[in-house]
Amino acid sequence: MKLSNRAQVVIATTAVLLSLTACGQQEDATVGQKIDGAINSTEQAAQQAKQDMESTAADIKREGEQAVQSVTTTATDMAITTKVKAALAADDQLSALKIEVDTVGGVVSLTGPAPSAEAAERATTLAKAVEGVTEVQNKLVVG
Repeated sequence: MKLSNRAQVVIATTAVLLSLTACGQQEDATVGQKIDGAINSTEQAAQQAKQDMESTAADIKREGEQAVQSVTTTATDMAITTKVKAALAADDQLSALKIEVDTVGGVVSLTGPAPSAEAAERATTLAKAVEGVTEVQNKLVVG
């Protein structure tokens, strides 16, 4: 959509430049000089349009790359969360606990109840063992 708007602006600008060039010439300017001036103005407008389109294309490419990176990070975080939950569910000491697991950028947060400090520490150990985990924030409440 940006490209078509820019193209419309270039066309409109070119038309205005051509009109102004034709009106602004002195009476003694030849037809050839008027045409040369109009061509020169059009070439400048086309060059600006090309630069604008290249800039827009670069912006679109960068935004696309950022979107892909965001989706990849989100998918990785979801996989880590699933693996940590599976590890906690498979552990005899922790399987019955309602531990909430959240992952953002490889950082796992554990929240909820823990029957003992040892169980809370065990949850941290299991979470750290999952591939892709860069840090574990243990916010489990013992009691």
